[in-house]
Amino acid sequence: MGLLTEAKPLSWEEAAAHMKYVRDHGVDQFVNTLRYAENISGDKLFYGDEIEYGLFKVDKEKKRVYLSLRGKQVMDSLQKKEKTEGKGSEAGQCNWVPEYGAWMVEATPSEPYGGFTSDLRRIESNMRARRSRLLSVLEEDEIAPTVVVFPLLGVGDFTGQGFPVRGPVANSRFVPDEIINPHPRFGTLTRNIRARRGRNVKIMAPLFQDKNTDNTPEEGSDGTPGIYMDAMAFGMGCCCLQVTFQARDLSESRHLYDALAVLAPIMLAASAATPILKGKLSDWDVRWKVIEDSVDCRTYAEYGEDSPKDYKYYDTMVADGKRRLMKSRYSSIDMYICNHLEGKEPCKETSKFNDIDIAYDKEQYDKLRAKGVDHLLALHVAHLFVRDPLVIFEGHVESVDDTVGTEHWENIQSTNWNSVRWKPPPHQDMSNRKIGWRTEFRSMDIQLTDFENAAFTVFITLVSRALLSFDLNVYIPISKSDENMRRAHKRDAIRKEKFWFRSHLVEPESGDCPNDSCAVHGDEHHYEEMSVLEILTGKGGYFPGFVPLVIAYMNQVGFDTETQDKVHSYMSILVRRASGELLTGAGWIRKFVQEHAAYKQDSIVSEEIAYDLMMACHEIGLGIRPCAQLLGDVRITKIVKENAYNVPLTEVRLTNSMVFNLLDRYSKRAEFVAKRRKIEQDIESKEQELQKLKEELVQLESSNHLSHTHDAMEIPGFTSPEKKLSDSEK
Repeated sequence: MGLLTEAKPLSWEEAAAHMKYVRDHGVDQFVNTLRYAENISGDKLFYGDEIEYGLFKVDKEKKRVYLSLRGKQVMDSLQKKEKTEGKGSEAGQCNWVPEYGAWMVEATPSEPYGGFTSDLRRIESNMRARRSRLLSVLEEDEIAPTVVVFPLLGVGDFTGQGFPVRGPVANSRFVPDEIINPHPRFGTLTRNIRARRGRNVKIMAPLFQDKNTDNTPEEGSDGTPGIYMDAMAFGMGCCCLQVTFQARDLSESRHLYDALAVLAPIMLAASAATPILKGKLSDWDVRWKVIEDSVDCRTYAEYGEDSPKDYKYYDTMVADGKRRLMKSRYSSIDMYICNHLEGKEPCKETSKFNDIDIAYDKEQYDKLRAKGVDHLLALHVAHLFVRDPLVIFEGHVESVDDTVGTEHWENIQSTNWNSVRWKPPPHQDMSNRKIGWRTEFRSMDIQLTDFENAAFTVFITLVSRALLSFDLNVYIPISKSDENMRRAHKRDAIRKEKFWFRSHLVEPESGDCPNDSCAVHGDEHHYEEMSVLEILTGKGGYFPGFVPLVIAYMNQVGFDTETQDKVHSYMSILVRRASGELLTGAGWIRKFVQEHAAYKQDSIVSEEIAYDLMMACHEIGLGIRPCAQLLGDVRITKIVKENAYNVPLTEVRLTNSMVFNLLDRYSKRAEFVAKRRKIEQDIESKEQELQKLKEELVQLESSNHLSHTHDAMEIPGFTSPEKKLSDSEK
């Protein structure tokens, strides 16, 4: 979501005069925060998840689905209901905030989960409550399945309202400006990214190749084949699952940042749920690169290209806007930041794995070092500050107090969208402090059900606990982590791809291998390629796998049986998907499209297919539609809007006349029920008598038939007298 300030945003041209001030004072604000919070220690584990939802409008008669641009109205209704009806709920209260799209809302638990085993069971319950409460404020023709992206985003009139494209904000040939959240931050982000870049963003995703796929390049794609998109909405309109952890102290938050960064590509592949982009089947399974390119604000020079003559560089831009930058500001991390053993052995492990050159602002680095910030952390912050602020609000520049404010720091920090984000605490009263040093895990695609989203949240939470508790080492070179991120995008990467991973999580000991000179055991920092299944369940006798590690952690802590069973069911889904027994969300969606009667083997997701798909996703999320291919034997308990909030046991006050009328009604009701039961009993009795008479009649007829047959057999040539009667006599 980022920093939401209620003020007039400056245009790119107006903001240019303030960019250096914001960068300089952003670093000052960070240093002040560091000095204020660097000695915080002993904080307990708190964590929370973020889930983003898309709202869609359905026409059941025409079998069409559109975006519903009621995100703000829905959010306002939910916020109001939380204040009046959410208190005291067993599932806890929820917090609702805006997201980039006018069709989107974001939800989190109002209070974080704690460090108890019982909190792990609260996660799915709270997620279910959020879905139920969202359902309670939707209109009858609206749905909100937890899908990553609307399948027809950018295709025809996908809002159903006929808005024109080529608006002044996005200037997109595919999406209108009206789909952007009306808060000024979001439109300004869109406009200023284009302005700094000097052109529209360009997103190219590979097109899935089927029997009748047309590979003709799209107009505007400069002849590049594939799925072409040209606006921030295609990326920031994607929904994801994020989890933030509070660390014990500053040192642990940095260690957790590094460890989770290694796991980010693995969990991206495991959570894959994005096989459709702009009405076509993609050959990617995840959203990440789409968002990466959708907010790429690099200038021509930063991108490594020649600049047009009419492009304007400002001398207030960082490095005049001409320093070469290798990545978008939305990307995997570029460096590890843990200063091991709290600085007693600086960079003991980290430096050897930071193996790629990174751009950094030397002026800011020197300032940070002069103020006593250690090398790695100073380099990390100076690396963040090679980006310019994208949104500056009028009246919120020099008026910000650097001793307590963090607005300029957050301006840069919150628009460096990396796979993991390191988060210093906000300035707060130390006597009543609630927030400490945190690390945010940001790579995972959202899942169709709350069971799955809870499974991924619980798993990464317990993995983080095991990593810290057992003091495990997962470092691999940053270059290999980047390669893992690229591989995670590929179709069915969870089964088909190999990922670089460290062979030893602890230093190998003598006897681990019969051959002490083998490559694997001879180097404690050895890394190799592993499948997701091997990373989860283990490889050889030297790599244990994270599922067994989590089980060992649970046994060590002493988890109760109920929580252990729940965790096992969560981990089972991940393992069964990695083995190919179950499908990922991406695999299931792709299969649904390919098996649809209207699919023409041309990679196109038609309006009819999109409608059926969104309805199916909606029903799966609500527990109406079982899905064994996705969930195995897991059955989702149905979610209904009537159970969205607790029903209070309130005292009902009635007047005497109301009481008498009510009693009279129920007395008459009782008489009616008694009479009805008497009649039903009489009917049942008569039916039994009738049935008995019918049985007697059958026995009588049977006896008479046997008597005639016996006589005919005993007397040869016998003819029954009945046969001699004429028809009239009969």
